Amino acid sequence: MPIRCEIVSQDRLVFEGDADIVILPGIDGEMGILPNHAPLLSTLRFGILKVRQQGREELFTIAGGVVEVQPDLITVMADAAENVREIDVSRAEEARQRAEELLKKGPPPDTDAYLAIEQSLRRSNLRLEAARRYRTQRNMPGFAEDKKP
Repeated sequence: MPIRCEIVSQDRLVFEGDADIVILPGIDGEMGILPNHAPLLSTLRFGILKVRQQGREELFTIAGGVVEVQPDLITVMADAAENVREIDVSRAEEARQRAEELLKKGPPPDTDAYLAIEQSLRRSNLRLEAARRYRTQRNMPGFAEDKKP
């Protein structure tokens, strides 16, 4: 019996489906959630979230957030989330360069602005690393293939 998994970001539903196991980037390390897991509420860090179902694996970048686990449902409420297959590498590279240029100018006088630039840089680096690392592994057993019309 699988567990239902829903991944939502601030602007959209990123994934909804059944899973045999969901591996989350928890604040204290990776967590593997199986069906009938005890209820849990946890903070998420930047990292890769893996959804495995019947030998197939879907990968998502997660830029922080929270997860609520019930015995039959995992709800991920991410600050930002994206399927690794959907990452626009050129856009992520441009965002990384913009953030690095802003930081080279020195820290802005506003702490919130500095934290926003730093978070943008972390998210861009996560997206670029995920695309580099996992898109080249398409020939590995269990990696979900792109769906072609």
